[in-house]
Amino acid sequence: LTAIKLAGYSWLEADLFRKAMGKKIPELMLEQEKKFMDGCVANGISKELVKDLWGRIKPFAMYAFNKSHSASYGMVAYQTAYMKANYPAEYMASLMTAESADLEKVAAAVHECGRMGIKVLPPDINESLKTFTYIDDQTIRFGLLVIKNLGSEVIESMIEERKANGPFVDLADFAGRVSHRAFNKKSLEAMIKAGALDRFGNRNMLLQNVEQIMNFNRTTIQEKEQNQTSLFDLAPNLEQNKLRLKEYPRAPKQEYLGWEKEFLGLYITNHPYADQAKILEGHVITCDQVPDQKVNKYVRVAGMIVTAKKIVTKKGDNMAFVTLQDMVDTTELIIFPRTFKEFEYLLEDGNTILVSAKVNEREGEKSLIANSIIQLTDEGIEEVANMLKGGQWVADDKPAQPSSPSSPSQPSPPSQPPEPTATTGISVKLRGKPSQEMIAELRDVFQSCPGRERVYFLVESAGSFRKIETDYMVENTPNLIRALRNIVGRENVEV
Repeated sequence: LTAIKLAGYSWLEADLFRKAMGKKIPELMLEQEKKFMDGCVANGISKELVKDLWGRIKPFAMYAFNKSHSASYGMVAYQTAYMKANYPAEYMASLMTAESADLEKVAAAVHECGRMGIKVLPPDINESLKTFTYIDDQTIRFGLLVIKNLGSEVIESMIEERKANGPFVDLADFAGRVSHRAFNKKSLEAMIKAGALDRFGNRNMLLQNVEQIMNFNRTTIQEKEQNQTSLFDLAPNLEQNKLRLKEYPRAPKQEYLGWEKEFLGLYITNHPYADQAKILEGHVITCDQVPDQKVNKYVRVAGMIVTAKKIVTKKGDNMAFVTLQDMVDTTELIIFPRTFKEFEYLLEDGNTILVSAKVNEREGEKSLIANSIIQLTDEGIEEVANMLKGGQWVADDKPAQPSSPSSPSQPSPPSQPPEPTATTGISVKLRGKPSQEMIAELRDVFQSCPGRERVYFLVESAGSFRKIETDYMVENTPNLIRALRNIVGRENVEV
């Protein structure tokens, strides 16, 4: 408005002036300086006054845009912080609704809810609205609209029916009252797999009875449309007798969690890696800690494979880029051809794995170059954890498999472990459980002498020596060998 009134700018010209100031474009500001000053002089304003006015405008352009935004952002930050502090469940439900199109942001919000002590539950036919629904100060429900293959009109009709005639008291009541023309077998299966009908029975049982439920739905709605009166209308308590379901056991955990992921986009009631994460806590870094690690450092990380993109290099070798997800975040694993060839069979979506990897950085982004991989199973997770506690695994040359406990009938181990076969590189024999001080000393020696020779540990276990390939690459020098022998003994270092 100042430019229009004083310098004779049109509204379009004034907007260009605003852009030059807001975007801090020096070339445009030089053009605007001459135009503004000429326009002001043409309107009878003295050159001295115009110069003084421009002297005030020019430095203002260097910070005005940031200042206005910082003020507005500051106000929004204050308001949202107040809402989160005083109405946490309502705030988080609104946040997830606003970000519902971005599954990564929703997943981050669900994790934040867990940190805040707020449960985020699957959708429920009697409690959920269309969007994320505040239940109480400790509970949020997924909205029905999140469910894949469930149309908006069907959802609205169910919510309106619930408001008009009360909650659905049982499965027969639900099937007898949902009358929208778009409600079909596909809709029902989606609701069951997403957990929206959990209050009426286990998901597998409901799925196995889908045809019977849909037949009951069609028959009941048809009778109502024809205004037929039956014995069951006169005795509503007998209604359930018209819908008898065959009993089926609950689906395995991996299966029903897979349904949740398919129809809600996230794991809600549990996570395939959740139980294993608790056991491995303290022995691996979490995915969100990867950016804080030093480049070329070797780390252990574990989680579930979300995607495994396999490609062919220019040389014709196979490799892969894997997205690994734990309970906190995701990170990228780079699987180069040598490692890919050995562990390809583990690189399947949904597998939970433990990885030894080197921290890599490219264009400011950190990722992990996998060196060795172990498959994690519920049955073998304790053994893997014990192995990590003993400091026995940096990168095993073969995937660890849970072993069966020794039985009394098995022969006792020999008094002296058999000597291991010769290995390439440098082998360090560890008799018994090494102390933390010894491990720290070995690590310092390895890191002080980088080179091209692989380091192996020969670990005494169950009456024999187990060969373990580490991530350390060293230069074979007299000083290195002397330092290693001082730590573990001359007889325990093989070159």
